[in-house]
Amino acid sequence: MVGQLTTHVLDTAQGSPAVGMALELWAVDRKSPIKTLLKQTKTNEQGRTHIPLLEEGELEVGTYELVFFVGDYFQRAIGNLPEPVFLDQVPIQFGVSNRHSHYHVPLLVSPWSYATYRGS
Repeated sequence: MVGQLTTHVLDTAQGSPAVGMALELWAVDRKSPIKTLLKQTKTNEQGRTHIPLLEEGELEVGTYELVFFVGDYFQRAIGNLPEPVFLDQVPIQFGVSNRHSHYHVPLLVSPWSYATYRGS
């Protein structure tokens, strides 16, 4: 089994992949307020990143946080949203207990709601 981290963002308001959504990946130290930025990227035409966020050998046991910049995305994709937007940045904090597993963290999002789960 290959240890890696991937994501996929689906725009449920328009029924399509969320193309060009900015996101950040952080390592979280649960014993302090310290977070370390690991990666900044954008989603591609499929709503995925071109490569895994963390590839084999990079994924470690610990706590991570994905921050999705949904407010900026929906202002571009839909426009004319009230200010301030209801959802701006969506943080998803999750734990990795097995560095040899594939962790897939999808986001299903609209300007007013979101859902996530551990995918495969």
